[in-house]
Amino acid sequence: MKILMSAYSCEPGRGSEPGVGWNIVREVARHHEVWVLTRPDESGDAIAAELARNPVPNLHFVYFTLPIWGGGWRWGQSGAMQIHYYLWQIQAYFVARRLHQQLGFDVVHHVTFVKYSTPSFLSLLPIPFVWGPVGGGESAPASFWQDFSLRAKVYEYARSLVRKVGELDPFVRITGRRSAIVRATTLDTAKRLYQLGIHPVEIAPESGLSNEDIVQLGQCPLPTAAPLRFISMGRLLHWKGFHLGIRAFAAAQLPEAEYWIVGDGPEQARLQALATELGVASQVKFWGRLPRAATLERLADCHVLVHPSLHDSGGWVCMEAMAAGRPVLCLNLGGPAVQITEQTGIKVDAIAPSQAVQDLAQAMIHLAQHPEQVQQMGQAGRQTVRQTFSWQVRGESLAKLYEERVGC
Repeated sequence: MKILMSAYSCEPGRGSEPGVGWNIVREVARHHEVWVLTRPDESGDAIAAELARNPVPNLHFVYFTLPIWGGGWRWGQSGAMQIHYYLWQIQAYFVARRLHQQLGFDVVHHVTFVKYSTPSFLSLLPIPFVWGPVGGGESAPASFWQDFSLRAKVYEYARSLVRKVGELDPFVRITGRRSAIVRATTLDTAKRLYQLGIHPVEIAPESGLSNEDIVQLGQCPLPTAAPLRFISMGRLLHWKGFHLGIRAFAAAQLPEAEYWIVGDGPEQARLQALATELGVASQVKFWGRLPRAATLERLADCHVLVHPSLHDSGGWVCMEAMAAGRPVLCLNLGGPAVQITEQTGIKVDAIAPSQAVQDLAQAMIHLAQHPEQVQQMGQAGRQTVRQTFSWQVRGESLAKLYEERVGC
C-alpha cells in the first residue's frame, strides 16, 4: 500500500511530538510504502543522518516550509508557531494533492501535531483519511486551580481559550467528519470530539517505546536495600502536579522513605519551599535536570514512580517506568489513566486536592507495607509495555488498521 503521512513534528532520537512522528512513520514503513510530509528546518539533517545509519527503503520524506520567513517561526509552542502550523497544514494540502496525482495514495494519515482543535486539510483529498491519535482535550479539574500561581492560572485560561477558538473553526468539524477513522489519546479528548459532532472515536495512546529502550529499561532490577524511594520525573510545571506528590509523601509519614524529583522548571522554588514547610525537606531530593542516561540511573535506584499530572495527553515517563518494572501512582486523568491498570499501578480519583493527596498518601503507605506488590506490579508493567506500547506493536497495529478498517 502507498501511505501518505503528515508529520509536522518528526525527528529521530527525540521524545514527545517529534518522537511520535518519527516512530510512527518508521514502523509503518516496515509494512507499507510511506511518504512523509514534514519540515526541513526542524528535522531534515537528523533524519538524513539516521537513515544513513539505519536505512528504511520504504520510507520517503517530502520537505517543505512556508515561503514567508521559512523556519524563523520556530519559537517553542508560542503563538507564532501555532500560526505557522495552521498555515503549513494549508500548504500541505496542495503539496499532497500534487503528490497524489503523481503516485496515487491508498490512505492519508495525519500524525503530528497531536492536536484535536486544529484541522488537517489533507482530509479533503479523495482517499480515506486517518486522523490521529489527537489530544489536547484534557483540563485540570477546576478544584485544583486553587493551588496554582497567578501565572499558572493565566496559562490555563489562555490554553482553554485557544482550544475553544479552535473548536469554532468549521474545518475542525470537516476534518473529523471526513475521517475514515478518528483516534483520540484520552477519554477527555474523545468527549470533546463527540461534542463537536465527530464520531465514532477510538482511544489510542500517542506514546510508545522502541525495542531498544524496552530492553535497556528491562535491565533495571528493583533495589534490594532500604530506603524505599519514590521518584517523579519531568519538567517542574504547575500542571505536572508534583506539589500533590510532595504533600502526599508528607501525609504518608514514612520516615525511612525518600522522594526524588528529577527535572527543572518554573515551579522548582515553590516545590522546595513546600517540602521545607511540610517538614520533609531532608527526605525530598531535587536532582535538577539530568541527561537521559543519568535520569535512568536515578530511576533504577527507586521503587515507585509518582506522576500526579493534571492534564497529560501522553505520559512517556509512565511507560518508561513500567518498562523498568516500577509501579506507577497517578491521577485518574489524561494519558496516564489510559496507560495504567490495576495490575501495573494505582490510579486515584481527582475530585479535590485534599482528597487526591490523601489517596496518594494511602497508596504510598500500601506499597511501603507490601513490597511484594511492588514487585508484582513491576512485572505486570514490563509485560504490558512489551505487548501494547512498543513502537513495533504500534506499527503492526496501524498496518492492519489501514487494511481492515479503511478498506484498502
